[in-house]
Amino acid sequence: MSILEIIKPDDWHVHFREGDFIKSLVPETSKLYNRVIVMPNLSNPITSIAQIKKYKNEILNNSVNKNFEPLMTFYLTESLDVNELIKAFKNNLVFAVKLYPSGATTNSAKGVKNFKNIFPVLEKMSEKNIPLLIHGEVNDKKIDIFDREKIFIENELIPIIEKFPFLKITLEHITTKFAVDFVEKSNSNIKASITPHHLILNRTDLLEHKIKPHYYCLPILKKEQDRKSLVAAATSGSQNFFLGTDSAPHHINDKENECGCAGVFNTINSIQMITQIFDNENRLNNLESFLSKNGPNHYSLPENKDKIILKKLSKPLKFNKYLENNNYKIRIFNPPFPIYWDIKEELI
Repeated sequence: MSILEIIKPDDWHVHFREGDFIKSLVPETSKLYNRVIVMPNLSNPITSIAQIKKYKNEILNNSVNKNFEPLMTFYLTESLDVNELIKAFKNNLVFAVKLYPSGATTNSAKGVKNFKNIFPVLEKMSEKNIPLLIHGEVNDKKIDIFDREKIFIENELIPIIEKFPFLKITLEHITTKFAVDFVEKSNSNIKASITPHHLILNRTDLLEHKIKPHYYCLPILKKEQDRKSLVAAATSGSQNFFLGTDSAPHHINDKENECGCAGVFNTINSIQMITQIFDNENRLNNLESFLSKNGPNHYSLPENKDKIILKKLSKPLKFNKYLENNNYKIRIFNPPFPIYWDIKEELI
């Protein structure tokens, strides 16, 4: 198979950051995707309608796609104004709410410490059918960083699901076989997103011989058996899994640092990399489900009407190493294997 026509994909987890970053990140993302879920963990977390409007307008002003739709999120704090949330949701300003355990990742200090304190908000979200997006890790120095996803699921997520069985939940950027198995066994309201870099890399890639700061992300890369489980889940055709790139750029100086920031910038190569993975697994017949169908199905949205054509080339693609302007330089993630698939054109 050398030509594929699929429904234009969506990215169900993306970071546009703020300031100058937006001017480059939004155009690159809107070229590839029609809808994206925008993360709210800015330096001043998004918890109000005024913030949502301002941020969404900034994003739309930099889009190069007339059909581009940024789906905005509130940052869940223990003091989030439920009335503000419901008002924003009714007016189609907020699409979902993001739960960060306090201190678990970038700009998460104002996240949740005591999960019982957010139960009143979760109850209203369940009533109104507002999706909950979860960074599923505990932040506890007593828990090994490689076990934090599993412990979060066991200690925090299961009680939430038991108390709110009708709450629509996305366990984002899953990284372990344990998470894959858990989602497969869960009720139909629980789905998971998977990133390109977690499908491609394991912790040996990050740590062997020399530390590779541009592979450092949170949740951290896991064992090879976990990576293989993610690939099997993504390529299986199961409706429980879909793409969320978690494309999370940082200035190169903040990555190549004695205390380097967590995040992988993969937007530019994302669709091409995913297509190659599916081809390598002889699962191209399931590509459209993972990229374009399972996400809308979970969020009760229509599939995109636009389509794209992917073409397999005779020689591997060569991607730029950096995205940069006068104010910043971002390293673009390139996989450790050749990519032969490229986006040939878009059909309207």
